[in-house]
Amino acid sequence: MSQANRQPTRDKHKKPLPVVVYEPNSRVRHPIQLLQEMWYDLLASRELAWQLLQRDIQSQYRQSLLGALWIFIPPLVTAVGLTFLREARVLNLGETPIPYPVFVALSMTLWQTFIQTFNNTMGAARTAKSMLMKLNVPPEAFVISKIAQTLFNFLIQLIPIFFLFVWFRVGVTWTILIAPVAFIHLILFGAGMGLILSPFSCLYGDVNRAIGFVTRLWLFVTPVIYPQPREGFWAILVKINPVTPLLATTRDLATTGDISNVTGFWIASVVAIIMTLFGWIFYRLSLPFLVERA
Repeated sequence: MSQANRQPTRDKHKKPLPVVVYEPNSRVRHPIQLLQEMWYDLLASRELAWQLLQRDIQSQYRQSLLGALWIFIPPLVTAVGLTFLREARVLNLGETPIPYPVFVALSMTLWQTFIQTFNNTMGAARTAKSMLMKLNVPPEAFVISKIAQTLFNFLIQLIPIFFLFVWFRVGVTWTILIAPVAFIHLILFGAGMGLILSPFSCLYGDVNRAIGFVTRLWLFVTPVIYPQPREGFWAILVKINPVTPLLATTRDLATTGDISNVTGFWIASVVAIIMTLFGWIFYRLSLPFLVERA
């Protein structure tokens, strides 16, 4: 057989397969190309994110008698307990612009949603690492599914909040229509922090333990169970807390409509957006190293 006969025939109607070239150059040197890849993968991750969301929700309620009740039981129990201590004058938590049970229940719901966004996003790298070792899928899908799961839980938690508003006859203003804007900024702040710490959480177990202690202390310097103080050293700590204007503005827009710290809200919002973008890039660049190390 001649040399020409041994060569495989090529179908002229078939398009050549794309060639993937791996180069040792850092992707940071080509930021425009990196951002384009991130955007395309974000759009391509919708279907996988939906499948992951369905799996996570089903696993969350599997083998559970109370099901969705476990989502809004913690803030309600906290609200009842703190209200009892406040009425018994065991705790002096100050006067709130709306009835205290509604104030603390709404605040705890916002706080828990922020913490869940932070923790779930921080754990996205662990989930992505195990799957990226076997499949070539957009890593953004894991982050989107975690954030979507948190928002799903938040919508369920709003059900008892609605009944509390009706029971205590809490009036709302038109500003409740723009409260989701402030809420999105609160979610972005938690997601940005989670994305930045996600690779470290994946590599070092001490990070998760430390974060647990930090978030417990963080609760006490955030006006969740008490109104924002106006003077004193504690007022300064609460004011410099970046979560304070985001959470307080969301709560104010959903209730009274009087925003207590407009400047702080916009500063924290800009920080949240920048931190989310930086965290997204950092998460994207660190995943190949995590997969290689695994």
